[in-house]
Amino acid sequence: MAILELKEVTKTYSGFSSVVEGFNFSVNEGELRCLIGPNGAGKTTSLDLITGRQTLTSGAIHFDGKEISRLAERQIVGLGVGRKFQVPAVFKELSVRENFEVAQTEKRGPFQNMNLFGTRNDRKRFDEIVELSGLGDRLSTPAGVLSHGETQWLEIGMVLMQRPRLLLMDEPTAGMTEQETIKTSEIFKELKGEHTLVVVEHDMSFVRSIADIITVMHQGKMLAEGPLSEIEEHPQVQEVYLGAEGIS
Repeated sequence: MAILELKEVTKTYSGFSSVVEGFNFSVNEGELRCLIGPNGAGKTTSLDLITGRQTLTSGAIHFDGKEISRLAERQIVGLGVGRKFQVPAVFKELSVRENFEVAQTEKRGPFQNMNLFGTRNDRKRFDEIVELSGLGDRLSTPAGVLSHGETQWLEIGMVLMQRPRLLLMDEPTAGMTEQETIKTSEIFKELKGEHTLVVVEHDMSFVRSIADIITVMHQGKMLAEGPLSEIEEHPQVQEVYLGAEGIS
């Protein structure tokens, strides 16, 4: 059953052609979907529209059967949509533990409600996310001194602290080493099923390792959609994005 649906979604800026045009996109609950395409294809703008960061020009977006097209960002987060941006947004002066705690607060203030894990369920959730992120030995470390990969995992954990049903990930492996990328793929595989994930990514080897279904955007529209084997052989996808070598 679809948890996210974009119906004829269009985003046009004044004086410019449409960045997203008549885009139809549907993701089933528990699925891990990769959204790929050339730079400027409309991928990040689509995530902005889903989260309310930008307002669509026309069309409709539904999450869990509810239209969210005109809701504010905060309302959409409250419904269970979490997002990780390409550039990590963490509180560098706070420890890893404090960053996780801040992510759990409703007000999102870095110095508010710093002792939230009083209940058994809270502590269990915290322990699970720490284990998943692999940051158990870094809890007292200031976030500002973490490696790039560790910072990315911290932000993924912070998004998970909000208990989202849908996670939107914008180029989560950008700047990572090969080993960090492998670990990130393992994290995403663990999340799949319990959460629904939409991942915008340019690292095709990473896409190969995680994707259930791949959607290809080009010039604001859907160019192709399907499993890896179909996308690799799609002549238009090869022409505009992958090249003849496919996904390596």
